[in-house]
Amino acid sequence: MILLLRVDHRLLHGQVAFSWTQTLGADCILIANDAVAGDELRKKTMKLAKPQGVKLVIKDIKAAIEALNSGVTDKYKLFIVVESVEDAYKIVSNVKQIKQVNLGGIKPREGSRNISKTINLLEEEEKMIKELESQGVEVEIRQLPGDNKIYL
Repeated sequence: MILLLRVDHRLLHGQVAFSWTQTLGADCILIANDAVAGDELRKKTMKLAKPQGVKLVIKDIKAAIEALNSGVTDKYKLFIVVESVEDAYKIVSNVKQIKQVNLGGIKPREGSRNISKTINLLEEEEKMIKELESQGVEVEIRQLPGDNKIYL
């Protein structure tokens, strides 16, 4: 069961590893990221940050989509974390059971617009989000689980 997909440029860190995982009741975190999947040092670092008793899986975007659609992840209470809106868009567009996306942290980049304390979006990312919303996907901004949801 997919509990939530979160966009956070830091991927796995304290808020994700502990606050979100505990609040959601997740027993597995899926980091879907092409760069990390091919970087043994980053994978080892992320494994050190995971909460005890929670499984951590790191896959590239294509492999994550395949695993999510195959049913192999159905036995887990799954929390998916991606680095970018583009990665979230690719996954949500190809995995129909995802109906909620949390924007937690997107760093400023050239050409991005600040829309909240921790969210900076490029114009093409805003278009992707609007398209997801038009498909019935809830997209919300919330840094911590106890924060109020803010909708775009």
